[in-house]
Amino acid sequence: MSSGRFRYSPWTGGPDPLAPPYDVRAALDEVGRDVLSGGSLRDALRELLDRGLDGHRGLDELRERVRRMRNQARRRGDLGGTLDQVRAALDQALATERDALAGEDTDAARWNEMELATLPDDTAGAVRQLSSYDWHSDEARATYESIQQMLQREALDAQFAGMRQALESPDPATMAAVKDMLADLNNLLAAHARGEDTEDRFREFMDKHGDFFPENPANVDELIDALARRQAAADRMMASLSPEQREQLAQLMSEAMNDPDLASQMAQLSDNLRALRPGRDRGPVQMRPGGEPMGYSDAVEAVAEIADLEALEAQLGQTHPGATLDDVDVDALERHLGAGPAADLRALRELERELERQGFVTRGDDGLRLTPRAVRRLGETALKRVFAQIEASGAGDHEDRRTGSADEPTGLTREWTFGDELPIDAVRTVSNALRRGAGVPARLLVEDFEVVETERRTTAAVALCVDLSYSMVQEGRWGPMKQTALALSHLIETRFRQDALEVIGFNRVASRLSPVQLADVEPEWVQGTNLQHALMIAARHLRRHPDAEPVVLVVTDGEPTAHLLDDGTPYFNWPTTAETLRATVGQVDELARYGAALNVFMLGEDPGLARFVDAVARRAGGRVFTPDLGRLGEYVVADYLRARRGRR
Repeated sequence: MSSGRFRYSPWTGGPDPLAPPYDVRAALDEVGRDVLSGGSLRDALRELLDRGLDGHRGLDELRERVRRMRNQARRRGDLGGTLDQVRAALDQALATERDALAGEDTDAARWNEMELATLPDDTAGAVRQLSSYDWHSDEARATYESIQQMLQREALDAQFAGMRQALESPDPATMAAVKDMLADLNNLLAAHARGEDTEDRFREFMDKHGDFFPENPANVDELIDALARRQAAADRMMASLSPEQREQLAQLMSEAMNDPDLASQMAQLSDNLRALRPGRDRGPVQMRPGGEPMGYSDAVEAVAEIADLEALEAQLGQTHPGATLDDVDVDALERHLGAGPAADLRALRELERELERQGFVTRGDDGLRLTPRAVRRLGETALKRVFAQIEASGAGDHEDRRTGSADEPTGLTREWTFGDELPIDAVRTVSNALRRGAGVPARLLVEDFEVVETERRTTAAVALCVDLSYSMVQEGRWGPMKQTALALSHLIETRFRQDALEVIGFNRVASRLSPVQLADVEPEWVQGTNLQHALMIAARHLRRHPDAEPVVLVVTDGEPTAHLLDDGTPYFNWPTTAETLRATVGQVDELARYGAALNVFMLGEDPGLARFVDAVARRAGGRVFTPDLGRLGEYVVADYLRARRGRR
């Protein structure tokens, strides 16, 4: 076919059909905004999925639509409608029979009138007693027999969705086909329960009896699921009736199975399904009053639909530990809500998977967690905000690309390898090309390049101590604290890689936090501000880098109220005690002797904290800052940049 027959032009038919249904980086940025505001990853990702992205419905809207459909299904009708149908047919048969008896002047007619007059009041008892009655009216007999046929049809259709049409005009051949199908089905399920390979047997079964299964299951497990779903719905429907209705209907359905072979096969099927799919029992359904009476089969299908919608609502709720969107039955969602909501759910599911595939989140036993790659992006976002504040305040140029004197040449060179960021040794590179005989001008090849080996020297050791006590959450300081720490971490990682940063979180005790742990850290209901322990960890960090400029930064909103006892046990008391203050000041003095200035960023207006930090500044030669909460990052980053140049 000639290529001249094809023409290419930009797509103008609306949204690009080949474009992905989500923007992963935009999604991560949305999650990042919530995390940087103090939220947890789990909550941030959950909120994103709940509200949706890029025009796709979120889980909130899908759950609400499922909830509305469930409420509509509960208004569908009266589950006990079969009893009303049987009672109406029975009354019609009795009225016709009494009319016929009244026209007969025989002892047999009078005897039958007496027998009809002594029928039990309950419907099931009357139907059962009439099973041996000698009808005088052919019309009445036919009406009575239609009751049993209707009950039998309803019972079979409730278990097999494709039975109703086949049994509209039952005949011996049809019932024989039903019993043949039941026997083959029970043999298939028994073989599956024994662990046998039933793939070929299943295909043969569906070829022979597929008309009874409009669900068109693809394998034995799907067949079992469909049958177990309807059986569980039948059990739940019966549990939803009043005790009297339940007893009456059970008796009627038992009477309907008057064929011993049919009753035996149905009982065996029930046992097989309970063994293969145990634990499907649920509580009764509370139907809304005022609906039309429903037959047994329709009532079972209504309860099955309600069960499906309840399961969907729970799956979309994502409330159980380790829940993922893979738990949602998309086929059931499409069956009940349509193709559009199902496509929205698939897009959300793909977004969740793509965040994992691209390495932004990882899944553990406790759910999703941010990866270092995602944390770097969050840190970059936080740092941009901080630099924007510094620039707006006129504090100077923050885009200095110099990374200091971190990489000292060792005098050695080596062959360049892919990914090297070391400086190229131009002389050695050109010399290699000339020795290879490249001629003049030299034509360089990859193997000619050599790089200058360097060794890294730390120029600043930075300890950032951040208060994680619950008062930081109560006063709205958690988010700015987290943004500040991530911004400083990203700045050092990308611009000043020669510096060594340790982030130390403290409440009743202190601990080191990696950037990932810092991004994931969530508020705890823990009282206590153990600055002493944080400064102990900071001192150990500084001693590991003796040639570096020591920088200690503390972000807190309360005076010390906890310290470590001699045995390492944390001790907390509010208001603070003299012992806690002495222990904390002792750590301040140790840092001062080491030559580290302690700069404190005081949040709030706690008088006790103000007195304490003033005393610390005098003893350690540090500074005290009282920034507005929105400018905390600006103050901390600017102070770090100032301190790393060396104290004046």
